[in-house]
Amino acid sequence: MTDLVSPARPAAAPVTGTTGATGATGGGPGRRVRAALRRAAPALLAYAGVRVLGIVVLALWGLADGKGPHQLLSARWDSLWYARIAAEGYGYTLHLPGGKVHSDLAFFPLLPWLERALSTVLPLSPGDAGLVVSAVASLCAAGGIFAVGERLHGRRAGVALVALWAALPVGIVQSMAYSESLFTALAAWSLYCVLRERWVWAGSLAALAGLTRPVGAAVVAAVWLTAAVTLWRGRAEGGVPRSRTVRTLLGVALAPLGWLAYFVWVGLRTRSATGYLDVQGGWGNGFDGGVAFGSFIGRLLTGPAFPAGLGLLVGVALLLWLYAAGVRQRQPLPLLVHTGTVLLLALTAKGYFGSKPRLMLPAFPLLLPLALALVRLRTVRAVLTVSVVALASAVYGAFWLHGSGPP
Repeated sequence: MTDLVSPARPAAAPVTGTTGATGATGGGPGRRVRAALRRAAPALLAYAGVRVLGIVVLALWGLADGKGPHQLLSARWDSLWYARIAAEGYGYTLHLPGGKVHSDLAFFPLLPWLERALSTVLPLSPGDAGLVVSAVASLCAAGGIFAVGERLHGRRAGVALVALWAALPVGIVQSMAYSESLFTALAAWSLYCVLRERWVWAGSLAALAGLTRPVGAAVVAAVWLTAAVTLWRGRAEGGVPRSRTVRTLLGVALAPLGWLAYFVWVGLRTRSATGYLDVQGGWGNGFDGGVAFGSFIGRLLTGPAFPAGLGLLVGVALLLWLYAAGVRQRQPLPLLVHTGTVLLLALTAKGYFGSKPRLMLPAFPLLLPLALALVRLRTVRAVLTVSVVALASAVYGAFWLHGSGPP
């Protein structure tokens, strides 16, 4: 594999061969899975601890505010739309003053499918089923993020990367009946499979990610571009075995199927080739190259909310700096493509600004430079740093969900 896909790191597992999920070798699949879980255990425990802290703070805040965490996590904003689709199928439309039309066709189907399946076999409402799916998916996401971090920079970096992702300011979304955790899990494991050149698995997971959120296009782009570079460089270096070429092309073919299938289905349902884009337009969403976002920042900077506008500029600059740091650190091509596409789609789309922070949750490779800085600290200082950040995230999440709307 080329260094564009998985650069060398000290004490790394071989890029090719018969390694397990995190480098375990030998034994059957069961033994490899158990070995992988043992290696990932610190990351999963750290993740669970941060998220439990967030829910506890949310519950304590609710004691004073009169709102229980259950409703806030399972029946707020988009959670209600997913639950309605799970219970009744697609077809609900909400007409608002000003001409906006909110159609449930804006929501991709994998999460409501899972909610319906789970609520059919268990005595759960669709909203509660969404919480179960989100809880399981978030742990799977943590496992995938750890696997990527460990493969590139070692076990401590993988644990730090997971802890930082759990403690993001809008990390509470990972515990809601939303699709971010499910999408991030599929994206992270697809990217991990790309790093290991497991192309069929990478393409299959990318297809499922494409059934989860429109930003599934970012995972497809990562699979496609990395596969193209791998094949091109392989041929330039003496040729690629036929079996590897076939597996690579199969993964490439599989990757866009989920995303493309839903776009086509919405187009047929609305009888328009641009059906999904029209649905998003009804919500006030779309892509304008960042004009609306820039105008929003400009209004803040020229009004009484100048400090908020300045803080927003600093936040965007930090995101771009982190991406540039990843480029300087020579992150593998699939991570750079995925992260860059997620950032591009989030920052250049028009629509409600409050959604942008959570839309960038799947861009976890942005945190790799911070994770590497964290592992250079002494263990006590690193744990203290993560604890402070996690507590701040928990307080902010409670403030956000008990407020009037997203940040």
